[in-house]
Amino acid sequence: MANPKQLLTEISAGKFKPVYYFYGSEDYRISEAIKFVSHQFLPDEQFITNFRKIDGKKTKTGDILTELAMIPMLGEKQVFVITDFQSFRPKEIEKIISILKPVDPNRIVIFSSPSSKTPRKSSAFIRNITKEAVVVEFHKITKIETISLIQGKLKKENITIDHDAQEFLVDLLAGNRGAIETEVAKLIDFIGKDGNVELNDVKNLINGFQIFTVFEIADYVVTGQTSKVLQMLKQLIAEGNAPVMLTTLLQQHFTTLYLVRNGKPPIGNRGWMVSKFKTQAARYSNRQLENIIIQIAEADADLRRSGMPPAMTLEVLAMSLTGKQK
Repeated sequence: MANPKQLLTEISAGKFKPVYYFYGSEDYRISEAIKFVSHQFLPDEQFITNFRKIDGKKTKTGDILTELAMIPMLGEKQVFVITDFQSFRPKEIEKIISILKPVDPNRIVIFSSPSSKTPRKSSAFIRNITKEAVVVEFHKITKIETISLIQGKLKKENITIDHDAQEFLVDLLAGNRGAIETEVAKLIDFIGKDGNVELNDVKNLINGFQIFTVFEIADYVVTGQTSKVLQMLKQLIAEGNAPVMLTTLLQQHFTTLYLVRNGKPPIGNRGWMVSKFKTQAARYSNRQLENIIIQIAEADADLRRSGMPPAMTLEVLAMSLTGKQK
């Protein structure tokens, strides 16, 4: 096992291993690591011909074996990337590993798994692949690292950022390196050189703001403010959000509150928001959350059945949710 920093040090020093396995919660960092290793190993003029990326979910084991047995037409070095490696059966993995022996110093094979299919560290798959490859897990970056990256990118353009805006932006980005690159670039383009980023700039520009809007809706639900809930739902629809997507977000949010209230982890990759979930979950009883989850599920079913108009379905939902809390 190795961490990303150790991988960077080794590759920068020109020390390559024949087989790697990249996995973890951060797809962007996995993708960037694959690019880095590949470009460091292959000469630029051979990258197009000697770099091969194979979709593990769509390619038969026999075809992969054939690919790995091929000799490059130009130069000697090759890089093979096989994605979704966790989807192969143990016998298939054995066949793929066996063709990589004896080790060829002119070939690197990188196996990878997407964040949505991250295997457990205690799984037989991880135990077995660790015997054959350098395994590197890519986590989301920390809050301190996120702040450092944001400030570094803004500083290059002589852009400042308000404290509240920075805190809100860090929460939204959730340690996702790809989102940091994309969304901060968006802010820089909008603000311009020598400008200042304010809280409203982040709210208006950054993807994922809907998640925090759902937090606000939940606050209004628990205090029984029907008009506020309805107003926010209508606003989200006006901004182009599909009603079914809104019920999905609400369902995930209140289910997560129920889980966190009962000592369980939140849905999806939202561990970074646990403290916020705990604060809000404490304002509800289990019975309240159970009723809310049922009501949202019923509204979601109505929307998918195309019964009454979506706006009316959401209006009924808003009144039902807030009425239960009064």
